[in-house]
Amino acid sequence: MMTWETVIGLEVHVELATKTKMFCGCSAAFGGAPNTHCCPVCMGLPGSLPVINGEAVRLAIRAALVLGCRITENTRFDRKNYFYPDLPKAYQISQLYSPLGRDGALVIDLGEAGKKTVRIHEIHMEEDAGKLIHAADRPETYADFNRCGVPLIEIVSEPDFRTAEEVSAYLMRLCDMFRYADISDCKMQEGSLRADVNISVRPMGEDCLGTRTELKNLNSFKAIERAIAYESARQIRVIEQGGVVEQETRRWDDVAGVSLGMRSKENAQDYRYFPEPDLPPLRISAETVEELRASLPEFAHERVERFGREYGISAYDAGVLCAARSFADLFEATVRTGADAKSCANWMLGPVRKRLNDVGASEASIRLSPAAFAALIERVAEKRINRAAAITLLEELLLSEQGMGADIDALIAERGLAQISDGGAVAQAVEDVFARNPAAIADYRAGKKRAEGFLIGQTMKAMGGRADPAAVKTAVGEALRRLLEDK
Repeated sequence: MMTWETVIGLEVHVELATKTKMFCGCSAAFGGAPNTHCCPVCMGLPGSLPVINGEAVRLAIRAALVLGCRITENTRFDRKNYFYPDLPKAYQISQLYSPLGRDGALVIDLGEAGKKTVRIHEIHMEEDAGKLIHAADRPETYADFNRCGVPLIEIVSEPDFRTAEEVSAYLMRLCDMFRYADISDCKMQEGSLRADVNISVRPMGEDCLGTRTELKNLNSFKAIERAIAYESARQIRVIEQGGVVEQETRRWDDVAGVSLGMRSKENAQDYRYFPEPDLPPLRISAETVEELRASLPEFAHERVERFGREYGISAYDAGVLCAARSFADLFEATVRTGADAKSCANWMLGPVRKRLNDVGASEASIRLSPAAFAALIERVAEKRINRAAAITLLEELLLSEQGMGADIDALIAERGLAQISDGGAVAQAVEDVFARNPAAIADYRAGKKRAEGFLIGQTMKAMGGRADPAAVKTAVGEALRRLLEDK
C-alpha cells in the first residue's frame, strides 16, 4: 500500500502594531463602530493619495531581521488588482517584484523530535482588506471597512513542513518573537495573525511536489491542525480513487470539519500586478537596518536558557516567567534590586499569577515596582511579616498605581501587619483558644486529627493573622501532645 507524505507551506499575515494605517492617518485599532476608522484614502476615493507609514516600515524591517532575512535596499510597492466587496479600491497595495526581505529562516523546537529549520522565502508589506459581516437571520451581507489599510506583513515560507505539529510550533515561535519585539500583538482571535496553508501530498520518497490547494485565513491553532489533517486525507483519497487534485483555494468550515472549494487558485499574472504609481520607491539604508537590528530584544527562548544557567530555575518555570516580556523584565529587575531569585520566581509563579488570573489581567497591567516587590519578598524571608499578610498586601498593590512608589515598611507599620513572633504571646493565644474550644479538644483526644488544623486556624485568627504560622503550628502541636500525656 502506498505511503504518502504531506508537504505544507505557509503564508502568514501579521498586523503590525502601529497606531495608524499603512497609507493614511486613520486609526488601526481593532474594533470600533463599523466604518468609523475610514477616510478617502483607505476607501480609495478619487483624488486621494497614499503616504507611507514610516513606523510600519520600521516594524516590518524588525520582523524581517527577527527572521534572519536579507533586507532589500531598494524596494517598492505594487498594485494587486482584484475585485471583492471588502476591497473598495478594487486593488491592494502590496509588494511582488521587490519584497522587503528574502532568504530568512526560523528554528523551531519539536521537543523529543529535536529542532528544525524552516526556510523563509520572503517577507513583504501590504495593506489589509475590510471585513464582511453576514446576517444570521436574512440573506444580507454588510461591509465594514475599518480594517482597510491596516498595515500587514506577509511571511511566505518554503514548503518545509510535514505535520500540523510543526506548523503549530512555527506559529507559536513567530508569535512569541513578534510580541517580544513589539512588532504585533499576534491576537489570532482579533485577526492580528492569520495563516493561509498550502498543502499537497506525494508518495513518500519522491522529490517532486504534488498539486497544492490553499486553505484561507485560518485563525486558531486548533482549526489549522484540523484543516491540515482533513485536507491531506482528502487529497490522498482523491488520488487513490483515480482523480486529480485541482489547484484551488478552499475555505475551512470549522463547524462541519470540512474544506470547501472557493475558486481556482490564482497566479501572479491573474492579478495584473504593476508598480504602484502613487508611491515612490523606498530606499532602506544600511544604517537604518543596523540601528533596528541593535534594538532587537533577547527573545523568550533565549531567556529561558539563560534563566536556567544564571538563576537555577527549571525550564518549565523559566518558560512561564518568560512567556511575556514584561513579566520576565519584572523578575530580573526585582532580582537586581536584591531579591533572592528562587524566592522571586516562586512568588511570581504563585501569588502574582493567581492574582492576574483571578481578575483577568495581563502581565502588562502590573504596576508594582521591582523595589517594592523585592522589599515585600525580603520582609517575609526576615519574618517581619507573614506570608498571608504579604499576599494581602501584594494583591492590593499589584495592579494599583500605588504599587509604583510603595514603601513596604511604612505600609506594614501603618496597617499593623508586623508579624508576632513572641513565644509567650503565641503560647497565651493557644491557651485561650483551647479554653474556648473544648469540643475540638475532645475531638482530637478521640483521634480526629483534623481538629489540630482547626485549632491552628483559630489561633491565627485570634492573633489577627499576624502570628508566625510556623510558631503557631509548633505551639498548638506541643500543647496537644501535653494534653494527651496528661490524659
